Amino acid sequence: MLELAILGFLYDAPLHGYELRKRITALTGHVRPVAESTLYPTIKRLEKSGLLVRTTEPGAVAAPRHVLSLTDEGRRELRRQLAEPAQRDITDENRWFTVLAFLRHLDDAAAQAAVLRRRLAFLEEPASFFYEGDRPLRAEELEDPFRRGVLTIARATSRAELTWLRDTLASLGG
Repeated sequence: MLELAILGFLYDAPLHGYELRKRITALTGHVRPVAESTLYPTIKRLEKSGLLVRTTEPGAVAAPRHVLSLTDEGRRELRRQLAEPAQRDITDENRWFTVLAFLRHLDDAAAQAAVLRRRLAFLEEPASFFYEGDRPLRAEELEDPFRRGVLTIARATSRAELTWLRDTLASLGG
């Protein structure tokens, strides 16, 4: 997801590495902190692959600053990743939020709707965090107030997302 976040933020505008890291951290850092030891090797790999370029600007006070920009190939790669997200990008809430944060860059409403329909299908499947054999348990069936809380919160979140997905799909014509 780090690669998708880098491409997505740079699609919006060229950024200095520090600013890029701040934006990624704001999007995903509460769940997956972005370490410099992870970010900068990923940037170098994307640069080597021709998906982004680095230019140098004079620093306001001290050393020169590196500005990262997407290439045309980087823009195509972002749109490809958005159009064809991996299944775990659909099912994992944090990965899904990263896809969703940049889905507007996929400028085809039908392609956007196809991605949203995949998430909708996932959310409509019966599921739970807790099971009795193969049967998913509902919050009302649990004595443990904490596990009941997990399911109650998850159900409310899922209902809100289902409503949003259906409304957005209707507005996209899909």
